[in-house]
Amino acid sequence: MTHFTTSAHSQSAGRVLVDALALHGVDRVFCIPGESYLEVLDALYDEKGIEVVVTKHEGAAANMAEADGKLTGKPGICMVTRGPGATHASIGVHIAQQDSTPMILFIGQIAREHKGRDVFQEMDYQAVFGPFAKLVIEVDHADRMAELIARAFHTAVSGRPGPVVVALPEDMLEVTTHVAACKATAIEPTAVAAPTAEAVCQLLLQARKPLVIAGGSQWDAAASAQLQRFAQTWNVPVASSFRRQDALDNNHPNYVGHLSLGMSASVRNMVEEADLILVLGARLTDTATADYDMLQVPRPAQKLVHCHVDVHELGRVFQSDLAIAAPPLPLLQALLDAPVTSSSIAAASQHWSEWTAHGRAGFDVFTSRPAVALPVNGVDLREVMLHASQALPANTIMTNGAGNYAVWLHRYYRYRQAKTELAPICGAMGYGLPAAIAASLRHPQRTVVCAAGDGCFMMYPQELATAAEFGAKLIVLLVNNGMYGTIRMHQAKRYPGRVSATRLKGPDYCALARSFGAYAEQVTRTEDFPAALARAQQHGGIAVLELMTDPMQITPDMRLSTSDL
Repeated sequence: MTHFTTSAHSQSAGRVLVDALALHGVDRVFCIPGESYLEVLDALYDEKGIEVVVTKHEGAAANMAEADGKLTGKPGICMVTRGPGATHASIGVHIAQQDSTPMILFIGQIAREHKGRDVFQEMDYQAVFGPFAKLVIEVDHADRMAELIARAFHTAVSGRPGPVVVALPEDMLEVTTHVAACKATAIEPTAVAAPTAEAVCQLLLQARKPLVIAGGSQWDAAASAQLQRFAQTWNVPVASSFRRQDALDNNHPNYVGHLSLGMSASVRNMVEEADLILVLGARLTDTATADYDMLQVPRPAQKLVHCHVDVHELGRVFQSDLAIAAPPLPLLQALLDAPVTSSSIAAASQHWSEWTAHGRAGFDVFTSRPAVALPVNGVDLREVMLHASQALPANTIMTNGAGNYAVWLHRYYRYRQAKTELAPICGAMGYGLPAAIAASLRHPQRTVVCAAGDGCFMMYPQELATAAEFGAKLIVLLVNNGMYGTIRMHQAKRYPGRVSATRLKGPDYCALARSFGAYAEQVTRTEDFPAALARAQQHGGIAVLELMTDPMQITPDMRLSTSDL
């Protein structure tokens, strides 16, 4: 083993890593401990400014780190051991890639001298994570620890944010080095040139049916405020892309709905009928475009202005009339500062005032109680989400994973502030509970609510122990219909009457929750939910409300037949 020259200021590579975390403002690490990175764990013992949250599963640790990155805009940090630990944590890396979330996954690695021998838990992390991580690094020399960690932080937040994977050979971590930790150079904010903003304004002045689509991961309070100001100034309708509903207050009169699974006919019609679409930060994926059916590939019939921070995303699928490599905020600022008179804007927006109002009316109808409701046994999720929107504070952080239960959440719950929706665009089950724990630890004074189906909840129920240990406070709305609902829906459509592998038998959920010290109760009637939610809020710790729902009501508008139960 090679040891570098030591001095009074030399220290192990593992301690340089922890110093680098502190320099970058990291105050929390999510992990499962492993013998492959003991030197790092020992260094964290001395770093009192970094809380080490030990989860019960590496997948949950990675989900928590990803959620923390969503909330802060800085890389969420996860540490796991080699082999099985790394593969368990891969779910968080995939979510971070699809959701454009800054995250760094540190993985303990085998000793350098044994590489290539297929030893205990050996993996080639470049081969495993290379296809979906922004960068995969293996730190083979202690003297390069400072350099490569700075690069990891820079890569995670630059351009389109995303995950970085750093492998740490266990023998390298103990090697001493005189190269001290350093901080990645801050990236100067992107500016949008005045002529570019003026070109967008000219397209708006010529439009008759414009539509703004807001999405992507870079919507903080400042960006959302500028979006609201722009929408009001131009009176343009604003839709959000899949699971980015918190980009604009859903109660704002210019908000017209979201492009997602179960989207309204009103929003779909607006996309198809628009003569100008201004995309701010979104990637225009298959979900947001109904499998690319709403926009013509590669050249849409609508004029398209696409603003995205990553130049490689522009033109990936759709060729736009104007492509702008920037985050949404600087473009919005440039548009608001553009030399366009208020009279010109007023004259142009007169052409689409009814268009905007019609879009908002469509949203209000879609998210309200129908004149004739379908008969529902048990708890009606429509009423649950409508009540939650009224009863929960505006800054409540709502989390969820994947499942048909989320269709009710996204349709009827109204997000009112930026950074209040934590939901995986990649459709990962199990995300909601770990994300809620991370959210509560990040914002302990705010209400945090996790919506989870019974299948979604059972991915990581043990993380209630993590919540209890580290003082997280959250409410879980556990939607129990005894099945994997999304798969049952597709099964009923394609193979009616042939139920296979989609039934779900869970435990006594309330007893399970109570075993972790949580408040828990089962709700069987819709009218009992408001009081149950109030009790959960008053509890102030961990609360689980098991909502017994109608298995036949598979979506807000679709019921199964008895043969599909």
